[in-house]
Formats: sequence, structure tokens, C-alpha cells
Amino acid sequence: MHIQLNGEPYTLDADLTAADLIAQLGLTGRRVAVEINEEIVPRSQLATTLLAEDDQVEVVHAIGGG
Repeated sequence: MHIQLNGEPYTLDADLTAADLIAQLGLTGRRVAVEINEEIVPRSQLATTLLAEDDQVEVVHAIGGG
């Protein structure tokens, strides 16, 4: 399956959830925000939100600094 991830083409297996994508990106346990097709996905729904062909996905994670 093909999606756009942060504006770049990205290929992944079919039937994956937003939480699966977060895991593939190595961001499990980090503070992330996920937007799919211009809709913010609440953290409580990441594990049940399936990705679809041609979805536009934005993943942003917080980085501490000072």
C-alpha cells in the first residue's frame, strides 16, 4: 500500500493501523501527533484507525530542548 508520509511517498503493508505505523517509525512510547487526510487522530484511536491507499499522513513528534 502507498501513502504520503510527511509529504513523501511511503510504502507499507496493507491492513495497518496508525499505531502500527508509529511502531514502524520507531516512535512507540513517544509523544506524537498523527493527522490523516487533514484530520487529527486522537491518541485513543490510533490502534483502531486503519490506513488506506493514498492516505495523506502527517506524524509529528515532540523533541525536548532548552
